[in-house]
Amino acid sequence: MRLGAPLFKPSDSPDNWIAALKYHGYTAAYCPLKEMNDSNLVQAYADAAKQNNIVIAEVGAFGNNPISPDDEIRKQGIENCQNKLALADAIGARCCVNTSGSRAKGWASPHPDNYAPDTFDLIVESVRNIIDGANPTRSYFALEMMPYMLPDSPESNLELLKAIDREQFAVHFDPVNIVNSPQRYYDNGALIRKCFEILGPYIKSCHAKDILLHDKLTTHLDEVRPGTGNLDYNIFLTELNKLDVDTSLMVEHLKGEDEYAKAAEHIRSVAKENAISL
Repeated sequence: MRLGAPLFKPSDSPDNWIAALKYHGYTAAYCPLKEMNDSNLVQAYADAAKQNNIVIAEVGAFGNNPISPDDEIRKQGIENCQNKLALADAIGARCCVNTSGSRAKGWASPHPDNYAPDTFDLIVESVRNIIDGANPTRSYFALEMMPYMLPDSPESNLELLKAIDREQFAVHFDPVNIVNSPQRYYDNGALIRKCFEILGPYIKSCHAKDILLHDKLTTHLDEVRPGTGNLDYNIFLTELNKLDVDTSLMVEHLKGEDEYAKAAEHIRSVAKENAISL
């Protein structure tokens, strides 16, 4: 497996980008470009990654809502995801990732209709449109599991994989996102194992976070830095290590370079304890 995180040193050119990754000892990276405006620049980053043994883990398509109840927002969301997937394919990223979207105004907000049968069908339609429109040949489109929208479990993720029925549709795994109850919190190791058992062959990239349950009514669960919560990283890394060696683990949602360094240090220490190479 490979480890990566956001960069804080200058990465405004392929050379600077590689230097920043090497400084932190990362062998995986978030896509260094936001748009595919310059095909020569895209190729330059792709070449730099290949020449320096860096895997571009993912292109984020977050912020887009391909199942919005607003037709114009939905149309734009699909087009934006198509563009991001095209960028992922051009630069050689393992996947392009978004949430499935929401029937609320917000692109990733809870809503009672998020679990309606019609919404499942809408997700299937939107993902097919995204993949068919971008027509990727080496990258994949993936949905991130979320606590209050589909997919929200390994079973619902597998159901979508089968229904969407596209070779370039895959899985992006973030276990913290589906730890949405005390039961899952305390038994998250078993949940992680089940996810890898059901979805392992489809997983292209993962996010590294942690989660903490607070003694406050009703139920309060917060994202925290890896190593400061209850997520079973021994099981997470052990299961992840069984997949393709280029499967990436990307730290996210922290503040500042020091927090990311501490997160990477924790992950590396757990990997070392389990004789896992990063």
